[in-house]
Amino acid sequence: MIPTFHGLETAKRGISTQQSALFTVAHNIANANTVGYSRQRVSFTPTNPYPGTGLNRPEIPGQIGTGVTAGKIERIRDAFLDRQYRLESNKLGYYATLADSLGKIEEIMNEPSESGLHSVMEKFWKALQDLANHTENTGAREVVASTGEMLAETINYYYNSLVRMKNEIGNQISVKTKEINTLLSQIDQLNKQIASIEPSGQLPNDLYDRRDLLVDQLSSLVNIKVKTVVPKNYGKADPSAVGVYQIELVKNDGSSYAPPVYLIHADPASGRTAVNEVKVLDENGQSESLSGSVQTVMVGEQSLPDFSFLGELGALIESFGYQDSGQVKGIYPEMIQKLHNFTLAFANEFNAVHRAGYSLGGTAPSGLDFFVFDSANPAGTIRVSQTILDDTGKIAAGLNSGDSGDNGNAALLAAIKSKNFNDYITKAQLPPNMNGTIDSYYAGIIGKLGVDAQNAIKDRDNVQVLVDSVDYNRKSISSVSLDEEMTNMITFQHAYNASARIITVIDEMIDKIINGMGIVGR
Repeated sequence: MIPTFHGLETAKRGISTQQSALFTVAHNIANANTVGYSRQRVSFTPTNPYPGTGLNRPEIPGQIGTGVTAGKIERIRDAFLDRQYRLESNKLGYYATLADSLGKIEEIMNEPSESGLHSVMEKFWKALQDLANHTENTGAREVVASTGEMLAETINYYYNSLVRMKNEIGNQISVKTKEINTLLSQIDQLNKQIASIEPSGQLPNDLYDRRDLLVDQLSSLVNIKVKTVVPKNYGKADPSAVGVYQIELVKNDGSSYAPPVYLIHADPASGRTAVNEVKVLDENGQSESLSGSVQTVMVGEQSLPDFSFLGELGALIESFGYQDSGQVKGIYPEMIQKLHNFTLAFANEFNAVHRAGYSLGGTAPSGLDFFVFDSANPAGTIRVSQTILDDTGKIAAGLNSGDSGDNGNAALLAAIKSKNFNDYITKAQLPPNMNGTIDSYYAGIIGKLGVDAQNAIKDRDNVQVLVDSVDYNRKSISSVSLDEEMTNMITFQHAYNASARIITVIDEMIDKIINGMGIVGR
């Protein structure tokens, strides 16, 4: 025989379970705009039927259900989309930072424009041509000196601006390194909290979300591979317990370094985690206010053999400059070196021609350099000789002594614009990678810069589309839909009311038995 109060217990379980579902709906709605939150769902599980198997079970037609219970509260999330999002976010961080670095160089060079180096050089060549036509004209000589000084100041400005921007990138590297270490520390703290809760059979969904949000942020900074580690002795952990995160720093292609480089290492037996701090060191071993170039990246006590990882940090290191087989490579160091090469090629040849000429009224070759500079830093120190600025008659415009109208050397100086540097690289001790005319070499520098910047922007925009697509798919699964939650709320509310109604019906039935039966003749 079925117990009298069986239905009450069944209905009570229904009320309790629907109430849990309503509370979960309320939690979802409250966090509809919380960044990184994944909607949660109550898993309904039928309770064991009555009666159980046994020889003394009551004679009833079959087993009767005993109601429902909330099996667990789980979050709705797709691990594959998480991995895809982090992969594309890593690429986006790299290309966006690279595009920003190249864009700042374009802003410094400011070509084509009236204030750009090409325009200033054109003015200098024109002043030299005017001097060739009017060698005795003091005004023409003053214009050559002033436009020469303007040219030198423009080169100085380019150099100083590039160096200043490079130093700012060095500061950014220090800031991003601290951000990485902060994220690692926070992830590790959540690892420990999660590891203390899961063995009891609970699923700390909100802690999972907070940890995944931090991992998403970390993935934009460096290229990582995340592995979940569930310790062997993990108490009464639910089968769907995630465990702790082990985070490995990997190369651009996703392959591991040899040996592997762990940002957070997890012991597979105990689940204990350890954080390895990241340090970026320059050639002086400094991690703050970097100078020169990056010498190495340390993860804990382990030194990376190369810097072949993407993310914002990888792009910043590539922009700032790094040591590779004893050579300094990188966007800003290479651009600064090209500016040095340009300055050396131009100034050395111009000075060589100028020294062979005669100043106004001179009786011997001038032997005077028009431009002076420190050979260790030509682009940063080039200027017009103070001797010439003080007396423009010292400009060697002639090829012969005592000939006041001689313009032969002025014409040669003006012709440097179209002279092919391949013919006298060795003679003039110019950089070996110079080719073409001085104008074409500079145009090549600007052209390559423009192509590199456009490629970085194109890659950034393409990856942004992928990131947006993956993020949309991820949110379509994990984010809270208020329409769906309102529908669920109505469903659970009606189920709750129906369970409550069953209790009322059973109460009336029992009341009838107690108070309405066995009374005759009234």
